[in-house]
Parts: sequence; C-alpha cells; structure tokens
Amino acid sequence: MLDELPLFMTVEQAAQALQLGRSTAYELTVEWETTNRRSGLPFVRFGRQKRVPREALVAYVRGRTEPHD
Repeated sequence: MLDELPLFMTVEQAAQALQLGRSTAYELTVEWETTNRRSGLPFVRFGRQKRVPREALVAYVRGRTEPHD
C-alpha cells in the first residue's frame, strides 16, 4: 500500500494516508519545524508549498509504532 503512494505528497494526501484530518497533519508539520525536526511530520518545501516525502511518511509511521525504551 505505501509503495503506491507518490514520492512526494501534499500535506492533504499525507493526512489521508495516515487517516488524519487536514488540520492535524498541518499541525504536525509545524511541530516538525518548531521542534527543530525532533518530532512531528517531516516535509520539504518546493517554493512555498510543503510536500511530505513517502520515505518520511513511512519513517514517521515506523517511529510511532515501534516500541521505545
């Protein structure tokens, strides 16, 4: 399923893939920016637009589902 996602998604597409609301997904990108990339949803900018790389989305999901010590 994840392999079918585009290489770079809009925040809305990433929200849909994560089954989150659009606002929540945008809040996660802001968190990623304001925490100096320690938490939140990673993204890259293309001009003024935010795009979520597929690999970053997969890593985000893995980080949320793997047990932490």
